[in-house]
Amino acid sequence: MFVGAFHYVVVAKIKRPILPLSFFQRDPLICARELVGTELAWGKCSGILVETEAYLTLNDEACHTFTRPSTRAFVERNAAGTVYIYMNYGVHWMLNVLVKGAARSGLILIRALEPRRGVSIMRARRGVDEVHRLCSGPGKLAQALDISKRHHEMNVCADPRYCFMPAGLDAPVVADPRIGISRARDFPWRFTLAGSPFVSVPVRLANVRKPLTATKSARTFHAQ
Repeated sequence: MFVGAFHYVVVAKIKRPILPLSFFQRDPLICARELVGTELAWGKCSGILVETEAYLTLNDEACHTFTRPSTRAFVERNAAGTVYIYMNYGVHWMLNVLVKGAARSGLILIRALEPRRGVSIMRARRGVDEVHRLCSGPGKLAQALDISKRHHEMNVCADPRYCFMPAGLDAPVVADPRIGISRARDFPWRFTLAGSPFVSVPVRLANVRKPLTATKSARTFHAQ
């Protein structure tokens, strides 16, 4: 569980902490797991994070760093908490966050949210009314939040309009194999909020693996 110090922002007249740089300076699997259950604020919209995937920057064939020198250069020049945006198959933008500072670095793909604030804005952007379908996948999420290349290399620890915040949840998190990739598919590095109807693809019980981190649930974070 993360026990570092927080910065604070005001949301709906309530003062709330945001996840600081030190949160993203830990092991990628721990960060990906503990991001589940936090709230992502993006402009006038926000949602509870219900699904992430971890990708290691070294020796992970599914990570962009394995084949793209430009991504390796991005990791080298940027600090932890920096946003990595790319377009998937020329259609959908994908939101990732750089984790860097521990023994190994990684990129965390933000895969799905449970919408909280700005639902009407998300519906207009997506052209979809059903709330469960607004952010149930990384491409849908990016469209609903109006994420694009203009957000590339911004830092989620520096701007309170674009940040992660503790949400006060304490729900089980499930680890299962990553999806939508053709290589390194067996690593159980997709993390989902157990039982959430907002995930991109429901967890198949046969695929659930023993978690590779010591964290057992999405925690309530407390300022130190």
